[in-house]
Amino acid sequence: MNGPTLTTERLILRPFVAEDFAPFVEMMAHERTGFIGGPMTPPVAWRAFAAIAGAWSIEGISMFSVIERDTGRWMGRVGPWRPLGWPGNEVGWGLIEAAEGRGYATEAATASMDWAFDHLGWDDIIHTIGPTNLPSQAVARRLGAENRGPGRLPAPLDGWDVEVWGQTKAAWRARRRS
Repeated sequence: MNGPTLTTERLILRPFVAEDFAPFVEMMAHERTGFIGGPMTPPVAWRAFAAIAGAWSIEGISMFSVIERDTGRWMGRVGPWRPLGWPGNEVGWGLIEAAEGRGYATEAATASMDWAFDHLGWDDIIHTIGPTNLPSQAVARRLGAENRGPGRLPAPLDGWDVEVWGQTKAAWRARRRS
Protein backbone atom coordinates (compact mmCIF):
# COMPACT_ATOMS: atom_id res chain seq x y z
CA MET A 1 0.00 0.00 0.00
CA ASN A 2 1.17 3.50 -0.83
CA GLY A 3 -0.22 5.32 2.20
CA PRO A 4 -0.96 5.07 5.88
CA THR A 5 -3.55 3.01 7.68
CA LEU A 6 -5.65 4.89 10.23
CA THR A 7 -7.88 3.26 12.81
CA THR A 8 -10.83 4.63 14.72
CA GLU A 9 -13.08 3.01 17.28
CA ARG A 10 -15.13 1.25 14.59
CA LEU A 11 -13.24 1.71 11.32
CA ILE A 12 -10.01 1.04 9.45
CA LEU A 13 -9.02 3.61 6.83
CA ARG A 14 -6.42 2.42 4.33
CA PRO A 15 -5.45 3.01 0.69
CA PHE A 16 -7.43 1.16 -1.96
CA VAL A 17 -6.45 -2.41 -2.83
CA ALA A 18 -7.66 -4.55 -5.74
CA GLU A 19 -10.23 -6.35 -3.56
CA ASP A 20 -12.03 -3.04 -3.00
CA PHE A 21 -12.99 -2.74 -6.67
CA ALA A 22 -16.10 -4.97 -6.60
CA PRO A 23 -17.78 -3.14 -3.68
CA PHE A 24 -16.70 0.21 -5.18
CA VAL A 25 -18.43 -0.70 -8.47
CA GLU A 26 -21.53 -1.79 -6.56
CA MET A 27 -21.65 1.51 -4.64
CA MET A 28 -21.04 3.66 -7.73
CA ALA A 29 -23.77 1.91 -9.76
CA HIS A 30 -26.54 3.45 -7.64
CA GLU A 31 -28.43 6.68 -8.37
CA ARG A 32 -27.67 7.89 -4.85
CA THR A 33 -24.02 8.46 -5.89
CA GLY A 34 -24.96 11.34 -8.18
CA PHE A 35 -23.25 13.80 -5.84
CA ILE A 36 -19.92 11.99 -6.25
CA GLY A 37 -19.97 11.31 -9.98
CA GLY A 38 -22.28 8.31 -10.24
CA PRO A 39 -24.04 6.34 -11.25
CA MET A 40 -21.20 4.71 -13.16
CA THR A 41 -20.88 1.68 -15.37
CA PRO A 42 -18.11 -0.74 -14.34
CA PRO A 43 -15.61 0.62 -16.94
CA VAL A 44 -16.17 4.21 -15.78
CA ALA A 45 -16.00 3.10 -12.13
CA TRP A 46 -12.68 1.41 -12.91
CA ARG A 47 -11.27 4.74 -14.11
CA ALA A 48 -12.45 6.51 -10.94
CA PHE A 49 -11.10 3.66 -8.79
CA ALA A 50 -7.72 3.79 -10.57
CA ALA A 51 -7.56 7.58 -10.14
CA ILE A 52 -8.16 7.29 -6.40
CA ALA A 53 -5.65 4.44 -6.03
CA GLY A 54 -3.07 6.12 -8.26
CA ALA A 55 -3.27 9.46 -6.46
CA TRP A 56 -1.48 7.83 -3.52
CA SER A 57 1.54 7.22 -5.76
CA ILE A 58 1.41 10.53 -7.60
CA GLU A 59 0.35 12.95 -4.86
CA GLY A 60 0.97 11.03 -1.65
CA ILE A 61 -2.68 11.59 -0.70
CA SER A 62 -6.02 10.19 -1.71
CA MET A 63 -9.24 8.74 -0.47
CA PHE A 64 -9.05 5.88 2.00
CA SER A 65 -11.12 2.75 1.76
CA VAL A 66 -13.32 2.63 4.86
CA ILE A 67 -13.47 -0.83 6.39
CA GLU A 68 -15.78 -1.76 9.23
CA ARG A 69 -13.52 -3.24 11.93
CA ASP A 70 -16.02 -5.78 13.30
CA THR A 71 -16.98 -7.29 9.94
CA GLY A 72 -14.18 -6.40 7.50
CA ARG A 73 -16.86 -5.01 5.18
CA TRP A 74 -15.93 -2.24 2.73
CA MET A 75 -18.14 0.74 3.64
CA GLY A 76 -16.99 3.42 1.17
CA ARG A 77 -14.30 5.99 0.63
CA VAL A 78 -13.33 9.00 2.72
CA GLY A 79 -10.27 11.17 2.82
CA PRO A 80 -8.05 13.89 1.45
CA TRP A 81 -8.55 14.79 -2.18
CA ARG A 82 -6.85 17.45 -4.29
CA PRO A 83 -7.21 16.89 -8.04
CA LEU A 84 -5.65 19.36 -10.44
CA GLY A 85 -7.63 22.61 -10.42
CA TRP A 86 -9.64 21.73 -7.30
CA PRO A 87 -10.83 24.74 -5.25
CA GLY A 88 -8.84 23.69 -2.18
CA ASN A 89 -7.60 20.84 -0.03
CA GLU A 90 -10.65 18.67 0.42
CA VAL A 91 -11.63 15.86 2.73
CA GLY A 92 -14.57 14.20 1.07
CA TRP A 93 -16.75 11.17 1.69
CA GLY A 94 -18.99 8.67 -0.03
CA LEU A 95 -20.34 5.64 1.78
CA ILE A 96 -22.58 2.71 0.95
CA GLU A 97 -26.24 2.95 1.89
CA ALA A 98 -25.82 0.47 4.77
CA ALA A 99 -23.39 2.90 6.43
CA GLU A 100 -25.82 5.83 6.46
CA GLY A 101 -27.06 7.05 9.81
CA ARG A 102 -24.34 5.25 11.75
CA GLY A 103 -21.89 8.15 12.12
CA TYR A 104 -19.27 6.47 9.93
CA ALA A 105 -18.82 9.45 7.59
CA THR A 106 -18.17 11.78 10.53
CA GLU A 107 -15.88 9.28 12.26
CA ALA A 108 -13.81 8.61 9.13
CA ALA A 109 -13.70 12.28 8.09
CA THR A 110 -12.54 13.27 11.58
CA ALA A 111 -9.62 10.81 11.40
CA SER A 112 -8.83 11.99 7.85
CA MET A 113 -8.89 15.64 8.85
CA ASP A 114 -6.64 15.02 11.86
CA TRP A 115 -4.21 13.19 9.56
CA ALA A 116 -4.32 15.92 6.89
CA PHE A 117 -3.66 18.70 9.40
CA ASP A 118 -0.97 16.74 11.29
CA HIS A 119 0.86 14.96 8.47
CA LEU A 120 0.14 16.94 5.31
CA GLY A 121 0.53 20.34 6.92
CA TRP A 122 -2.76 21.61 5.55
CA ASP A 123 -3.99 24.87 7.11
CA ASP A 124 -7.52 24.70 5.68
CA ILE A 125 -9.85 21.90 4.62
CA ILE A 126 -12.90 22.17 2.40
CA HIS A 127 -15.78 19.89 1.48
CA THR A 128 -17.45 20.46 -1.91
CA ILE A 129 -21.10 19.58 -1.46
CA GLY A 130 -24.10 19.83 -3.77
CA PRO A 131 -26.65 22.40 -2.57
CA THR A 132 -29.33 19.70 -2.30
CA ASN A 133 -27.10 17.08 -0.65
CA LEU A 134 -28.58 17.48 2.83
CA PRO A 135 -26.94 14.37 4.35
CA SER A 136 -23.44 15.59 3.42
CA GLN A 137 -24.26 19.08 4.65
CA ALA A 138 -25.21 17.51 8.00
CA VAL A 139 -21.86 15.70 8.14
CA ALA A 140 -20.03 18.96 7.36
CA ARG A 141 -21.91 20.71 10.18
CA ARG A 142 -21.03 17.90 12.61
CA LEU A 143 -17.39 18.39 11.62
CA GLY A 144 -17.69 22.10 12.43
CA ALA A 145 -17.47 23.31 8.84
CA GLU A 146 -19.23 26.44 7.66
CA ASN A 147 -20.81 27.02 4.27
CA ARG A 148 -18.51 29.46 2.46
CA GLY A 149 -20.81 29.80 -0.54
CA PRO A 150 -20.85 28.65 -4.16
CA GLY A 151 -17.76 27.03 -5.61
CA ARG A 152 -16.53 25.91 -8.99
CA LEU A 153 -14.95 22.59 -9.85
CA PRO A 154 -12.57 22.12 -12.78
CA ALA A 155 -13.68 20.62 -16.11
CA PRO A 156 -15.31 18.23 -16.75
CA LEU A 157 -17.15 18.85 -13.45
CA ASP A 158 -17.48 22.61 -13.99
CA GLY A 159 -21.21 22.25 -14.70
CA TRP A 160 -21.92 20.88 -11.22
CA ASP A 161 -23.47 23.16 -8.63
CA VAL A 162 -21.41 22.95 -5.45
CA GLU A 163 -21.06 24.84 -2.23
CA VAL A 164 -17.72 25.01 -0.51
CA TRP A 165 -17.85 24.15 3.17
CA GLY A 166 -14.74 24.36 5.28
CA GLN A 167 -12.71 25.41 8.25
CA THR A 168 -9.19 26.35 9.19
CA LYS A 169 -6.77 24.22 11.13
CA ALA A 170 -7.04 26.66 14.06
CA ALA A 171 -10.84 26.36 14.13
CA TRP A 172 -10.60 22.55 13.89
CA ARG A 173 -8.08 22.37 16.74
CA ALA A 174 -10.15 24.70 18.95
CA ARG A 175 -13.26 22.59 18.33
CA ARG A 176 -11.42 19.32 19.01
CA ARG A 177 -10.10 20.69 22.34
CA SER A 178 -13.57 21.70 23.54
